[in-house]
Amino acid sequence: MLKVYIVEDEPLARDELRFLLTKYAFVEIVGESENMKAAREDIAALQPDLVFLDIELADGNSLTLAKDLQTILPAHAAIVFATAYDEYALKAFDLNAADYILKPIAEARLEKTLNKVKAILDRQKSNRFHPPRQEAGHKLVVSVEERIVLLEPEKILYIESNGGKCMIVTSDQRFEVKESLINMEKKLIDFTFMRVHRSFLVNMQHICEIHPWFNATYNLVMKDDSRVPVSRSFVKDLKQLFEF
Repeated sequence: MLKVYIVEDEPLARDELRFLLTKYAFVEIVGESENMKAAREDIAALQPDLVFLDIELADGNSLTLAKDLQTILPAHAAIVFATAYDEYALKAFDLNAADYILKPIAEARLEKTLNKVKAILDRQKSNRFHPPRQEAGHKLVVSVEERIVLLEPEKILYIESNGGKCMIVTSDQRFEVKESLINMEKKLIDFTFMRVHRSFLVNMQHICEIHPWFNATYNLVMKDDSRVPVSRSFVKDLKQLFEF
């Protein structure tokens, strides 16, 4: 399922895009908003796979929002600009936009975009569930205080985000780094790591047990007996991976 969020300040345009998207069985619209402030808060909480952004919004230009979303969205997520203006296309693709659609949106054009994003997402999920083997000795390079530390990714249990920083936890050490969890996820995308919460990235090789928790969520028991929460947004991926 492709989780989609819409940012559009024109009610008719928002209704039209929503109507077109509901025609696709693999699309789930998880939210929508008409301004950047509400969109930023919702997207951080909902973690959609795809965000449709109108550019000229009532409270500003969404190119600024797109920059913010790069530190909020999961590594696999895509941004598509849907706008009546063609002059922003180069700036949009500089921000790694997956596509740029001009309004009014033609159904055939939208279908092409959805299939493109879905193919990218399926490929990235396949890599995440069956990561390619890395050469022995590959290191994760991080800055810790005034040191450069080289870590072996396979020895990391999990990474926790807190206040714009990350705590990297191994079986015997903890390293606080001034990087976002999104950046850590991108650096480790070719290894056996999985996002299970907006604040946690876990190494699947170090999960020992999965415990049901309240409100259809779970706790993961790691090899060091620590607990990592799985939020509802990521439960489906967890069940698909471990087939339960």
